[in-house]
Amino acid sequence: MKFTISTQELNYLLNKIQNLVPLKPTTPLLSNILIEAFNDELILTATDLIVGMRCFLTDVNILEEGSTTLPAKKFAQLIRELAYPSIEISTNPNEITQITAGSSRFKLHGMNKNGFPNLPDFTESFQFTIPQNELKNLLTNVSFTASKEDNKYVLCGVLMQISNSAITFLGTDGKRLAKTHAPINCDASITSSSIIPLKAVEEILKNLLDEGDAKLFIMPDKIAVDANQTILVSKLISGEYPEVERVIPETSTKIIPVHREELISILRQVDLFVEDKNPSARFTFSNGELTLGANTVAVGEGQVAMPINYHHDVLEIALRPSFMIDFLRHCKEEIVTFGFTDSYNPGIIVDGEYTENLSHCSPLFVIMPMRLSTD
Repeated sequence: MKFTISTQELNYLLNKIQNLVPLKPTTPLLSNILIEAFNDELILTATDLIVGMRCFLTDVNILEEGSTTLPAKKFAQLIRELAYPSIEISTNPNEITQITAGSSRFKLHGMNKNGFPNLPDFTESFQFTIPQNELKNLLTNVSFTASKEDNKYVLCGVLMQISNSAITFLGTDGKRLAKTHAPINCDASITSSSIIPLKAVEEILKNLLDEGDAKLFIMPDKIAVDANQTILVSKLISGEYPEVERVIPETSTKIIPVHREELISILRQVDLFVEDKNPSARFTFSNGELTLGANTVAVGEGQVAMPINYHHDVLEIALRPSFMIDFLRHCKEEIVTFGFTDSYNPGIIVDGEYTENLSHCSPLFVIMPMRLSTD
C-alpha cells in the first residue's frame, strides 16, 4: 500500500474516527485503525464491537493499493504534530508503515487486517432518508436526558420508534423525560422500535451537518447512519424499554407561560445554592410572580423572583434547577409554557404555546418533582 494525502484531510478523518477505538480493547487489533487504499479511495475503519465507524475519502493519490492496521493513538498523535501540507504513507509486506513528511521519516509497526471485525451488511435493512439538520435537532433534544447509570441499562440509550410515516425519539433517566417527533418519507404500515446506545447517538450527532440528507438503515439488532462520506454502525440495546410515556400528563390544570431567557438567568443564580445531597430548589408560583429559593447548610441561601402571567392558587413545587436549565437550553422560542397540576405529579415544558393535544408538541419535556422540604 502506498499513497499521498493532505495532512489536514488525514488529520480530520483521524479526529473523527479515533473516539471509536476502545480504551481497553479485548484484543490488540481493536486498538488499531484499519486503513484501506483502493480505486483512488482511502477508507478508515474503527470499532469497539458495539459502535463502529467507516470514513471515506475520494480522489486520493493511490500509488499502490493495499491495507494495514496502525495503532490509533500513536498514528493520530503523529499526524497531528506534522507541519507539512502533504505526506506519503507506504506499507511493506511485513506490516511496517513508513510516513514521510518532507525530510522527516517515521516507521510504525502495524498488524495485518485479518481478524479485524467486518462492519455488517445492511442490504436487507429498512432504509429511509431524513434531512441532517432535522435528525440533529431530534437527537439533540432527547439525548441529554438518557441515563448515565449502568444499572439502568435500557435507559442508557435513546428509544427510536417508527410508525404512521413518523419517527419519534424519547430519552429518560427516570427523573426527567424528553420526546420529539417528525414525519418521514416511508410506508405508513412500517413499524419499528429500537434503543440506540447513547455513545452511538453522540457520535452520530458529531457527524451531522446543517445541510444535506442522512440515510438510516435499520435492522432488528443494528442501525447505521450514512452521512458526509461516513457510515456509523451500532448494535442496538437489547431489552424492553419501559412504558415511560405513561408519566406524561394528559392534561394540566395550571398553564404558565414564562419568558425563557429571564428564567434561565434566575435559575443559574439559585443553582449556586443547591448541593448534590439536596439538588432541588423551591419554585413558588403566586399571583403574578415566580419565586425560586434554595437553602443549604454547606453553601448558604439564595432567593430570586421574576414576574409571570399566573393567577391561580399558590403552587409550591420542588424542582432541580440544573434540569430546568437543560430543558430551556433546548428550547428556541422566547416564551415557554409550563403545565402543572400539583406539587407531586409530573409537570411538562412546551417550547412555545401550550396546546391541549400534547402529541403535536415537539420537543416535549417532562420533569418529576422532588419532595418539598419543610424549611
